[in-house]
This record gives sequence, structure tokens and C-alpha cells, in this order.
Amino acid sequence: MAPSLAGRRRGTPEDGWSAGVESCSTPVRGPGGSLAAMTRDAQPPSSAAFHTQRPTWAPAPSGDGVEHATVQVPLDYADPAGATLTIAVSRRRATDPARRRGVLLALNGGPGGYFGLGRRFAQVLAATPLAEVYDLIGFDPRGTGDSTPLHAEITPRRTPVDSRPPESAFPLLAEDARDREEGNRRGGGARRPHFSTRNVARDMDVLRAVLGEPVINYLGYTYGTYAGAVYGAMFPERLDRSVLDSCVHPDWTWREQLMAQGAAHRANVDAWAQWTARRRGHFGLGSSAAEVLDAVERTVAHVETLPDGVRLRTLLDSALGSRSADRARWSELGRMVGSLAGADGPTAAALLADERIWPPEETEGATRCGVLDAVILEKDWPDDLETYYADMRRFRARHPYGCGVTRAQPLPGAFRTFTPPEPPTRLVRDGYPAGLVVHADGDPVDHYPGGVALARRLGHRLVTVADSGQHEIYAFQRNKQVDEVVEAYLVDGVLPEGDVTCPSTVARPDLPEDDAGGHPDGVGVNALAASADSDREGRHA
Repeated sequence: MAPSLAGRRRGTPEDGWSAGVESCSTPVRGPGGSLAAMTRDAQPPSSAAFHTQRPTWAPAPSGDGVEHATVQVPLDYADPAGATLTIAVSRRRATDPARRRGVLLALNGGPGGYFGLGRRFAQVLAATPLAEVYDLIGFDPRGTGDSTPLHAEITPRRTPVDSRPPESAFPLLAEDARDREEGNRRGGGARRPHFSTRNVARDMDVLRAVLGEPVINYLGYTYGTYAGAVYGAMFPERLDRSVLDSCVHPDWTWREQLMAQGAAHRANVDAWAQWTARRRGHFGLGSSAAEVLDAVERTVAHVETLPDGVRLRTLLDSALGSRSADRARWSELGRMVGSLAGADGPTAAALLADERIWPPEETEGATRCGVLDAVILEKDWPDDLETYYADMRRFRARHPYGCGVTRAQPLPGAFRTFTPPEPPTRLVRDGYPAGLVVHADGDPVDHYPGGVALARRLGHRLVTVADSGQHEIYAFQRNKQVDEVVEAYLVDGVLPEGDVTCPSTVARPDLPEDDAGGHPDGVGVNALAASADSDREGRHA
């Protein structure tokens, strides 16, 4: 079993749209190149000149055997003689050279690798058995970390985040999104269309060649699952073993991926309500899930009447999403709802003081990282605001928990200022080995149906973590069974015979049921997700 990496900072789409200010650098002109046959349509032949780079490796400041280097890649692979970008790379050589089986690239973070571990992955995975047999490779995807940055100008919001915004706020939210996209355009300019997943995959193939390897092995989390699957579709002969953990759906647009978070949060709240209903004597919120949710909504309505009530209510909706995902906090959530039912303003503020609203607002500096807002525009978005407004009304009623409406409201894609230079890749597995998909069934960030769909599409074995709201499982969550399955495959090449279900490492609170009635506890989160995704009307749909 791999030692746990829990507690290290990890990137997810939930990290919102904010980023620290990064220093700018000017792209330099890249080398020309001779024509050579390349894989399918993935990379123009003349970009092969980038494959002959020999980077200079230097010890990383961490002093733990990790080396750092930089590699040049084309900004635009259709114009490899044009401007280039610098990609920051790390490497930690295999500790058992006799068993070495090549390199393993790892990637996580939000779309584009934004807010992920980047080249720190080589250091992070050093404590796992993977470090014995692989050179561990981390990299900051184009535009992020220590690679050449992509900037966007920060634009102030007209309206604060509201989990249940009134109709009057809809046009203001749309104008905020329009302003944000204009800030993206001013900060990133003509470079933005080239910050795409297909180009991240092409960058990965340059890294493979520069490292002198015929193939890569791959460990991807969150956005990294999509980037890895795109790499496999574009360069199938160059991908060996692959594990995709907490997955992006193979067919959803980025807007659909974000909106699915609303359904995932709702499924977790419904599961919590079922559990709480079996313990009415302890929480006093009701003897059925419907009664518990009625009590929740009465509390929501009360909190909204307090001073600063809209913000406090938004914090409460956020807490319902985040704390229902964490099974260990279910008792805490039940007590909090009960305590807020008659709380005054200061008490409510104290009870919700630790909660954070998503997305956070950038308030420091003039620029932010523009990668996420570029990559999510590689797929189409509706340009009819009424489409967004209709979805917002539905999400406001059905998915208020976890601030689901923020996933349905207009975002920069509604006002996209560039045309993507190429269509997204259709994900297929044709020419590389079957691997693993790992996914928790209550993951609130990347909805479980995405993992199921990706496993089926690629013919990978599906490893499900049952009754779990965890995100990014292997090596991060102290899950011995998951770690053993992943390591048996990546180290020894042994796939399970079929799909595998593993228990979560975070259990529901050990609180006995009472005799107050209600429904059995055994309703799984998958069934609840189906219920949450149905077209029922009303606030508690």
C-alpha cells in the first residue's frame, strides 16, 4: 500500500476561477523542423524538431532526488516555426534500476491543469511503490505554474455569489461573465485558442520524445483523466499503462461537466437526509428524507431573514453540499441545521464561519491565470442567455445545495471571443492497453456517471469506491484496497478480472438508528443520484 498523501493541496474544478498573479514572459521563436511521419492527425510533421531537445536537468530545491528542467514546445503546432512556450518539468529516477519500466507522467487540476500539482507530482509520488520502477515525471501544463503563463485581467463582479439568485440578478450575472471574457481576451490575446487539451497532449508527446522514451505510462486525476484519454486517442502507439482517477465524462461539454456537480451535490444531500431520518430521536429533523429536507428548507428560510441573510443562506447551501459529501461530517451537518433553525445573526455567522463560497472572487493584483477560461472554451457553449436563465431557474429549485446554480449561470463561454482552431477529440481506445478507472460514487466534483461512462468507452476496469464523497483516490485517501489494485496494475501489469468495488476509508458516523420510522439506510448514492437527476418539480426535487 502506498503511504497516504492526504492533506497535500490538490486541484479540482471546485477551486473556482481564482489564481495568484504570475510573472509574464515573452514567447521566443521556435526551431523549424524536417518532415517526419507522425501519429495520425495528432501533430504536424515539422514539429518533430522539438523532439531532439536535450534539456539541462538540475536538482530541485526540495533536495529529495527530484530534478527540474524546461522544454520548449510550439505555441501553435500548426505553426511550429512560430512562437514557443516553456514547459516546466520534473523527474525523479526509478529507485530500482533493475526493475525500471520507463516513465510515468502524472497530471491533475482543473481544466488545463489549473491549480493542480503540476511538476510537484514527481515529489508527491516518491513515497509510493511506483517510484521504484518508474521515472516519475511531473509537468506544469502550458500556461500554469512555472511554465509560460497565460494571463487574464481581473474584472470586478457586479453581484455577489448567491445560491438562489432572484430573477433581477440574472442579467447582472451575465454581464459579469461578459466582462470576465473581455478580461480574458485583453490578458491572453491571440494566444488563448492554443491553450487546449489537444495541445496539452501534444506537449506530453514532446516530453516523451525528449525523455528518450518510446511510450509513456500515465496517472491522471480529474482534468488529467481527460488529457490522458485524449493523449491515448491521438497517440495510441505511445501510451502503455494508464490509470484515470476521478474522471471527466467522455461526452459532456465543459458546461455539462460543471452542471453535473449540482446533481452530485444533491445526491449526497439526499443520502444524508435518508441517514438523518433514521435518527430522528437524535436530530429531530424528521422521520423521512422528505421531512428532513423540509426542515432544511425551513432553516434556510429562517437564515435568509437574518442580517446579511443572503450571504449566510449561501454559506448554508454551500455547507450542505460540502459536508454531505464528507460522510464523517454527517452528524455535524445534522446538528448545524438544527442549531441554525432558531439562531440569531451572530450565532448563525459563527456556525457558518468555516464555510467558503464557490467561486471565490479575485481581489489581489491586476491579472490572474487565464488557463481555465481558455481550455473550457475548446468545447461549445450556448450563446442564448435564455438557455442559461432557464437552467438557473431549474437549478435554483432543484440543486441549491453546493451552490449548484453557479454551474448553470452564464460563464465566459457564453461570450467566447475566439473560435477554436480544431474540434475536440472523440475519446476511443484503439491501439493501447486496457487500464483502470477509479471513481468514488459520491464524488461532488466529477460526477460518478462520468467515471462509469469513461470506463465503458475505453474498455477499462472500473474501480468504484462505494458510499464515498471523496475526490482523487489513489495515494491521497489512505484506501489500501484501491492502492493495491492500482499498484498491482502499474507495477506488475495485473488487471482485475472485472470491475471492483472498494469500501471508503471515511465511514458514516457510528450513531445508532432509532425507532422513529423513516426509510432504510441502504439506499445507495447511485440510486439517489438518479432520483436527483429526474425532472421532479419543486424546491426539494
